[in-house]
Amino acid sequence: MATAPEAEDFTAKLALLGEMREKAMHSSPEAEAKQHDRGKYTARERIEKLLDEGSFQELDTFMRHRTFDFDMQKNRPWGDAVVTGHGTIDGRRVCVFSQDFTVFGGSLGEVMAEKMCKVMDLAAKIGCPVIGINDSGGARIQEGVVSLGAYGDVFVRNVMCSGVIPQISLIMGPCAGGAVYSPAITDFIMMVKESSHMFITGPDVIKTVTGEEVGFEELGGAMTHNSKSGVAHLAAEDEDALLEDTRYLLSFLPQNNLEMAPRVAPSDDPQRMDESLDSMVPENANKPYDMREVVKAVVDDGEFFELHEHWAKNIICGYARLDGYSVGVVGNQPAQLAGVLDIDASSKAARFVRTCDAYNIPILTFCDVPGFLPGTSQEWGGIIRHGAKLLYAYTEATVPKITVITRKAYGGAYDVMASKHLLADFNFAWPQAEVAVMGAEGAVNIIYRRELADEKTPEGRREELMADYKERFANPYSAAERGYIDDVIIPHETRPTVINALQTLLTKRVDQPKRKHGNIPL
Repeated sequence: MATAPEAEDFTAKLALLGEMREKAMHSSPEAEAKQHDRGKYTARERIEKLLDEGSFQELDTFMRHRTFDFDMQKNRPWGDAVVTGHGTIDGRRVCVFSQDFTVFGGSLGEVMAEKMCKVMDLAAKIGCPVIGINDSGGARIQEGVVSLGAYGDVFVRNVMCSGVIPQISLIMGPCAGGAVYSPAITDFIMMVKESSHMFITGPDVIKTVTGEEVGFEELGGAMTHNSKSGVAHLAAEDEDALLEDTRYLLSFLPQNNLEMAPRVAPSDDPQRMDESLDSMVPENANKPYDMREVVKAVVDDGEFFELHEHWAKNIICGYARLDGYSVGVVGNQPAQLAGVLDIDASSKAARFVRTCDAYNIPILTFCDVPGFLPGTSQEWGGIIRHGAKLLYAYTEATVPKITVITRKAYGGAYDVMASKHLLADFNFAWPQAEVAVMGAEGAVNIIYRRELADEKTPEGRREELMADYKERFANPYSAAERGYIDDVIIPHETRPTVINALQTLLTKRVDQPKRKHGNIPL
């Protein structure tokens, strides 16, 4: 039994701990008020809203920087400029770090990086996702090259964890200079409209070097990176929406590369047939339609979580569920550029396919592609190399791969869009599908070039030849004859058909050749 002096001493120590923890949590109330005035939450508030209530276990609360240059020793806040720890989202463990803009502007120094690396190492060790909340003024200038080395330490963790545990970067403030390369290596980058920015060099430097005048939002805002550069996957209206989207995204992902994504108890009948699919594709082969509507009619409860919605709109990528199982969905978008494959679409889909494959998520592909986009800008921009990325990604992927050809599947683009030749497991086609080298008009112009150039050729011969070509080749049956199409299905049967295929493939195993890694044409 403790004596009175001992009890008093323990009480004093508890009081000291409480005082220190309070200082760590609220090192600068004035700075916190400014953060709120900007419409932004503090580092801890973001964690609390992201994780399950009461689940956050903070780590390294009492670490402090150890810099004495420029009188830095006079200001050594507890925890430095980042909050780190672990908690749960929907009961599943995650690790998280949240940069604190109220402390040194969230600038990264040696100790801050040590905290980030420590929690990333923990995530890798226990096999759980790591979420990084970025809100930083960049490298801590007072620490000189040490801060640059600290960035390198973080980058190494990003690379080593890539494809092992899901890494999600939330940009909720500035992220500039070398700092952008940590999010760039992660699996998903999500931004907040108007309040988050990413760029290598800021507006002032750009004006000095190139003479261009550009503002922060136009240069590196959320919509810039969601619509022009393709750097970011999602743009949220505010911080609350971004944190909710992050929780939803994680529901489609496994804890690590050795696990499967969690199955949700299905509320949608796996045998449901949607008659609207029978009339979804217009009779006129040149008339557009929205592939998203096809996807929503097939997947569970019509829920499709689209990524890169505003970039490379001629192809769609996102997550959905089939009978409760998480699937990655890729589809050509006839409503944009007729659904052609170009440089951006190829890169977008290739990265998504590889992400799905890394985390054991089956891939469902909806194909309606008239070919690759022609033009000097595409050829000089490297469409050969970029198109090969998608080809490589589909071929390399060992997860279940199911393809549905809804209409056009022409030329090399037919091959690239998860064809049987790229080792897709099940390939289905709708009755109106056209699987051919090219469209009837182009084919006839080449095959019968001399005949059509002859003045003696009777009028209407071109239409006759085109009709013959369509009958012979512009259908799914010539491909089905050779086993390139596993079955021609009625559109409204698509949902039960692909669910049955997915259930069949749940035990799929693929033996691969031993190698260090392939050499994808990056």
